[in-house]
Amino acid sequence: MVATNTSGAPLPPVVPLSPPAPPIIIAHRGASADRPEHTLAAYALAIEQGADFIEPDLVSTKDHQLVARHENEISTTTDVAAHAEFADRKTTKSIDGLPVSGWFTEDFTLAELRTLRARERLPQLRGTAHDGQDLIPTLGEIIALAKAATARTGRTIGIYPETKHPSYFRAAGLPLEPVLIAALARAGWTRADSPVFIQSFEVGNLQLLRRETQVRLIQLIDTGTSADGSSYDAMLTPAGLKAIASYANGIGPNRDRIIPRDADGALGRPTTLVADAHAAGLQVHPWTFRPENYFLARQFRVGPDPKGRGDMTGEVRLWLEAGVDGVFSDLPAAAVAAMAQPR
Repeated sequence: MVATNTSGAPLPPVVPLSPPAPPIIIAHRGASADRPEHTLAAYALAIEQGADFIEPDLVSTKDHQLVARHENEISTTTDVAAHAEFADRKTTKSIDGLPVSGWFTEDFTLAELRTLRARERLPQLRGTAHDGQDLIPTLGEIIALAKAATARTGRTIGIYPETKHPSYFRAAGLPLEPVLIAALARAGWTRADSPVFIQSFEVGNLQLLRRETQVRLIQLIDTGTSADGSSYDAMLTPAGLKAIASYANGIGPNRDRIIPRDADGALGRPTTLVADAHAAGLQVHPWTFRPENYFLARQFRVGPDPKGRGDMTGEVRLWLEAGVDGVFSDLPAAAVAAMAQPR
């Protein structure tokens, strides 16, 4: 069967990946356990901690520039609420079918966004010591940081961007894909061996990208249904994984899809997902490993304090032993330590 995209047009073939390599460490929004996420400081620290890839979530500005924010709503990650000049920009929008209130990147020019400062998204767990120190970075700045770090360290540092709400931005007249592809082309990153993975929770977005670039693509998988109407459960069947392999190089599943947890946070037995995905020719990069007890499986918590740090290294080891090809981590140093232990 010839693979087609959502419009029915044939998709180009997926370029096969190189032979398996050691699992990669993906800095989830940078070293976001130690610095406010999606800042150059967080990305730089992640590289110091040993990350192979830094991960920016990409959203658009009003003037169609790509910047790194967890969401296009920015009240939880910037000081926008303290700027009286922007008070009238607060609004409520429908994002992927859900009402969201606040301030949105697509209502600001890049110059306006650069007057804001980043702040910690999880202050109750991670404090506020580094609030107000960093600007919202552009995609171009993140690419430049990765290239400079590669030259400085001798290690290849890649980027692993996520297109956030691509259907929403396309409907708003601010499609993410052409701006992202153009930025990667300027960087010389257009091939399957370029130090880039592009990830998305949507299917049509990845299929569109497959027609425009050969860089590696990752289908993100959670629970429920994607914003463009695809069932994540169906993706995990043999037929679903085969379909993903027609347009992507791998999957990025919620880590519980590989080793589930019960209601008390205790880990169960691994599923067959890693083996099934590998049989379909797909890499597997689960998300997200965080050091705080609040996020850890029960047997890896240390002490009763939810914000205390437990044994994230030990937890990551279990997923490495399950055969994953990479992990997303808020604390790359702990994931690097897990990689260093004998398997």
